[in-house]
Amino acid sequence: MRKNPIPGTQSIRRTLQMMRLLAENNPAGLSLKELTEASGLERSTAHRLISCLVEENFANRDPKTRHYHVGMDAMQIGLSALGGQTITDTLRPLIMRLARLSGDTVFLVIQQGDNALCLLREHGDFPVRIFTIDQGEKRLMGIGAGGLALLAALPDATIRAIHTRHAEEYEQAQCPLATLMRKVEETRQMGYSEIVSTITPGVAGVGYAFTLSRITRVAISFGAISTRLDDYKRQEMGLLLRRECQEWVRQRAAAD
Repeated sequence: MRKNPIPGTQSIRRTLQMMRLLAENNPAGLSLKELTEASGLERSTAHRLISCLVEENFANRDPKTRHYHVGMDAMQIGLSALGGQTITDTLRPLIMRLARLSGDTVFLVIQQGDNALCLLREHGDFPVRIFTIDQGEKRLMGIGAGGLALLAALPDATIRAIHTRHAEEYEQAQCPLATLMRKVEETRQMGYSEIVSTITPGVAGVGYAFTLSRITRVAISFGAISTRLDDYKRQEMGLLLRRECQEWVRQRAAAD
């Protein structure tokens, strides 16, 4: 938020804040009580704003759960933005640089609800290429290196809720809650994520997550055969990835 907010825009800012909260909590949605607590607004104010968003189709209310979700018109605005510069366009130069520096396969993923959606895959010059996920595909956060980096930035209670919603899928991936929380803690301590033979036997990866806006979080990861990404190399590449991404964020902030 601006240090000196434009006068007369308080209602607009409150409404945008509510839209961000809905986006951050899709697809589970939020109850009116949760919206009120998360926004810090009076219940009457929160109810008035969310009711207006529902009337204008920017939010919808599930009649069974009574939770509010992002509405169709809000989604349409998001889709219309694809005609301009996309996240992929913005980050492609960084992805290509990382592919050149590493020689490995580089993935760009974005948080989409409980999943990590692959936006871009770029191969380096190393002859063995990694195809664990393709552009447009998604998988639960925490299984791949990029998704694990995204997940580690979330509160523990949120991570547990995500695991509960998808317990069967996590079990199939040999990732019970205790294992997932251990990986999350390791990621937080190292400052980057790492996986070994989690998705595909013999394939390893490291990932780093960062924010593009208040509700847009992405992660970039390297993928390579495990013999190429041994313990020492994973640390080296994790630190490289973190340094390059942080520098990109710094330069972008300076240019704004």
